[in-house]
Amino acid sequence: MLSKFRWIPLAITVIIVLFLSSTVSLISDWLLFDHLGYLELLTTPLTVQLLLGFGVGIIVFLFFYLNLRFASRSEIEWFYTIPSSLLGIPIVLNKNTLKRVALISAGVFAILYGFVARMLWYDFLAFLNSTPFGQTEPIFNKDIAFYVFDLPVYIYFNSIFRSVVFVSLIASSLVYLIKGDLPKLEKVSDITTSLKSIYNRGKNHIGILILLLFGTFAVDVYLDLHKIVLSPNGLIFGASYTDINVQIPFLWGTFFLVIAGIILTGIYLATRKLFSWVMIVFILYLISSPARAITAGIVQGLVVAPNELEKEREYLLNNIQATRIAYGLDKIEQRRLPADESLDATDIQNNELTIKNVRLWDRQPLLSTFSQIQEIRTYYNFALITNDRYMIDGELRQIMLSPRELESNSLPNPTWINRHLVFTHGHGVVAGPVNRVTEEGLPVLYVKDLPSQTEKDSLMIKENSIYYGMQTNDYVIANTKNLELNYPKGDDNVYSSYSGDGGIQISSFLHRLLFAAQFRSAKILLSEDITDQSRIKYNRNIMERVQNMAPFLTYDMDPYIIIADQKLYWIIDAYTHTSRYPYSQPHIFRDRNINYISNSVKIVVDAFDGSVNFYVADMEDPLIKTAGKIFPHTFKSIDQMPISQFEHIRYPEDVLSIQARKYNIYHMEEPQIFYNREDEWEVAAIGDESGGSGGVLAPRHLIMRLPGEVEEEFILMLPFTPRGKDNMSAWLAARNDGDKYGKLIAFTFPKDTLVFGPKQIIGRINQQEEISRQISLWDQRGSQVIRGPLLVIPIENSLIYVQPLYLQAQNGKIPELNRVIVAYKNSIEMANTLEEGLSIIFGTAESRPKDGVEQPIQVLDPQRKQLINQAQELYQKALDAQRQGNWSEYGNRINELGDVLNRLQN
Repeated sequence: MLSKFRWIPLAITVIIVLFLSSTVSLISDWLLFDHLGYLELLTTPLTVQLLLGFGVGIIVFLFFYLNLRFASRSEIEWFYTIPSSLLGIPIVLNKNTLKRVALISAGVFAILYGFVARMLWYDFLAFLNSTPFGQTEPIFNKDIAFYVFDLPVYIYFNSIFRSVVFVSLIASSLVYLIKGDLPKLEKVSDITTSLKSIYNRGKNHIGILILLLFGTFAVDVYLDLHKIVLSPNGLIFGASYTDINVQIPFLWGTFFLVIAGIILTGIYLATRKLFSWVMIVFILYLISSPARAITAGIVQGLVVAPNELEKEREYLLNNIQATRIAYGLDKIEQRRLPADESLDATDIQNNELTIKNVRLWDRQPLLSTFSQIQEIRTYYNFALITNDRYMIDGELRQIMLSPRELESNSLPNPTWINRHLVFTHGHGVVAGPVNRVTEEGLPVLYVKDLPSQTEKDSLMIKENSIYYGMQTNDYVIANTKNLELNYPKGDDNVYSSYSGDGGIQISSFLHRLLFAAQFRSAKILLSEDITDQSRIKYNRNIMERVQNMAPFLTYDMDPYIIIADQKLYWIIDAYTHTSRYPYSQPHIFRDRNINYISNSVKIVVDAFDGSVNFYVADMEDPLIKTAGKIFPHTFKSIDQMPISQFEHIRYPEDVLSIQARKYNIYHMEEPQIFYNREDEWEVAAIGDESGGSGGVLAPRHLIMRLPGEVEEEFILMLPFTPRGKDNMSAWLAARNDGDKYGKLIAFTFPKDTLVFGPKQIIGRINQQEEISRQISLWDQRGSQVIRGPLLVIPIENSLIYVQPLYLQAQNGKIPELNRVIVAYKNSIEMANTLEEGLSIIFGTAESRPKDGVEQPIQVLDPQRKQLINQAQELYQKALDAQRQGNWSEYGNRINELGDVLNRLQN
């Protein structure tokens, strides 16, 4: 007998362990959230989850249990024996048995429904604190907030109540069936007899449950009526002609049919009459949905399809207007660029700052180069590149930064003390301009080495320690008896002690015990190196940190590090979005359908102490306003962000990419043009190295002076081509600086003017015999040519195109910037530097920067430009003769080249 219960101690042990583990995690989170000043982000969700879970659980328990108890009540003792042939042993069912069954089953249902309810804590709070959008949908004239905040909660609770009523109805019917003198169900007539038993013994009770079930059907139909404006089934998202003229009338008819069923059921309960009418109404309700679908299909095929534009015009306009508002497209300013002016040397000279900031270093080659020349030790790692702007020597310059983070898994001796007490943090950043190279083809570095060295005031860093970042996951303990490695220096190391207040102070034995249990390490409890002044840092991955704090936001996957006030900070963009904006066309984002998005929050995380600040960037977003009501002490206005940090906020690439893909179509506001797709765009495609079709261009940050503006600024830019064509039709710019932040401008080209698109330029580069031959030659000499991304650079009212080429030895891992291809209209040149390429095309020159000194752009006279072109041509011919083994021709060309160079020098 005891062997049957051997599992009980094990089950109790598992429950205790799980409870203790959850409790330890909760206390650890409590200490961390309280330390950061955001305890409400923990207590509010926990409180609401408990209230929702217990509240829904208790209601479900009482409803189900009381219904079963009511059904099993009787003044006469009764029982029913389930024969042993069914379950192996005979089971006697009576009032006491059913009471226990009701108690257990009600408890199980209560736990299940309560567990589901607690996961909807944020939807419930948003429902209670909803903020009006101030915009109404055109069919029912309800504020958008009803569909975003209210409708989901109504749907959920109605479905909960309907399922509980339905299960109670079935269970109660079974009880009444069991209480009757049940016949052996051996023929059809026995079923009828059984149903009569239910009818005779529980008609009032069952009738009330049916009445309640009809009530949930009525609510369900009413909610379905409003879900029409979220319909994905028509020509566009939202209610279409068929929805308005078929679905809505049918749904109203079904609604009143159900109301009639409720009234008839009530009459039946009071008078015992009209039961057949109740059944007729129920049958009509069951067939109403297929009848509605069939009628809608007929109307769509016979009425709408032959006259689709005429029938759907009104609803197309609804969709266009809603989509433009939901994605912020209505705020895009559209400007025309004539593209009829040719650039000359003066234009290039007037846009000198733009040229200085052309991004020649791409992320991946630069990461490889940084890893080889600046990691210094195997346990440091460069995992990402930040693209930002800083004032350098009085000029706005585009800078690439990469944080040198600690990779604890790469420690040469990963003992517990080394991983958690000594090697605790990364150190500094490497930074340099996007367009500068050394004579060896390596990036010029403004910030480099260990300890960090720089001569640029805006890039000075006093506190280089990176305790919180993208690569940090392990907990570490600072201020112990062991000094921490600050940075390596030659054959020695420089050590230090933590001087900040980040992390939780281990001020007592209970703290030690707590964190020993949390991180499953007895060493925390036993180590003599840990003192009462030691501070434990955990949850150090910045993405996991903010996601744990505010899981109701969606986060950009490209956080970036900045230098502000001589410290290092991370900035993370956070989004609010929904899929319930009426009439707005959906977009797939992170494997989810959304049809509204806003970059509402900028989050700043201190890399040294882990402090977090949430700044609201979009004060008009109702979703973040609602979040602010739920958590009144969490969000700050963007006006409270220090100016040194505000200067580095960027418009997110994710958002601009989504907006661009919607603007492809939704820049057309007239329904007929929209329906015919007469002016549809697409994000500009690029060709692969062989000239075939590749992917699409990603948004690019660059510093430039926008057409019609007076000074350069930091923008995010993305070009468009007409659908199915390769020439440029427009480009979209998101502004980033000061009070211009977040403003979008679409620059459109005339349709009768040819402006080369990126794919066309790539194709023309691949067709250039000299360029193709040189690339093939490099590839055959033990080197690998890495082609950087094609850059589209707006200058005045025209475009130039730039593509960097990197060379990497087959056995090496250091890409070097070796050549730059420059294209403008019908001119394509490959040169050693961007300035040299521009000089060939436009007659400008700039000395290659040496030792950190840059020379101003100068205008070349036509004769000198002609000699330069002639010299390059002779040089290429000499190389061709050399490859062919024609040494006589080679000598002649070299002599001619010498003459040209002498003339050029004179």
